[in-house]
Amino acid sequence: MGNKIKIGIIICDRYRTCAGGKCFRALQNREGAFEQYKKDEDVELVGYTNCGGCPGGNIEYAPEEMKKNGAMVIHFATGFVVGYSPCPYIDHFKKFIEEKYKMKVVVGTHPIPEKYKITHAAMGTWDAPEWEKRIKPTIADKKTRLDYN
Repeated sequence: MGNKIKIGIIICDRYRTCAGGKCFRALQNREGAFEQYKKDEDVELVGYTNCGGCPGGNIEYAPEEMKKNGAMVIHFATGFVVGYSPCPYIDHFKKFIEEKYKMKVVVGTHPIPEKYKITHAAMGTWDAPEWEKRIKPTIADKKTRLDYN
């Protein structure tokens, strides 16, 4: 087994009462954006918080605390892309954290639930090319999306 990979998760403030069940399950099962970690890699969650509400007041401080706890990667929870409407600050937050804290940022945690894919497809939310890149780590196959409904 290699070195331990320490990660932090930041969720959208709209979901501030979320207990993290889908994120934690996806991390354990290496699904969604957590597929990038091999099953035998030791991955430890060292921080879990919300963004602080629009326009992301906690984004300035939370990564620093997570980094002090050893985090090397920050994951923005899937709620950032599936919310109605998706977070308009994703790219800004990502760039800020990568620049200020020199940490990798991944957009997504658990696979996108099928019910959200259907709604966003009907609305055309993710039709722009930049959205293809943002949702790629979490789009998964239909069976997996249904498992996360």
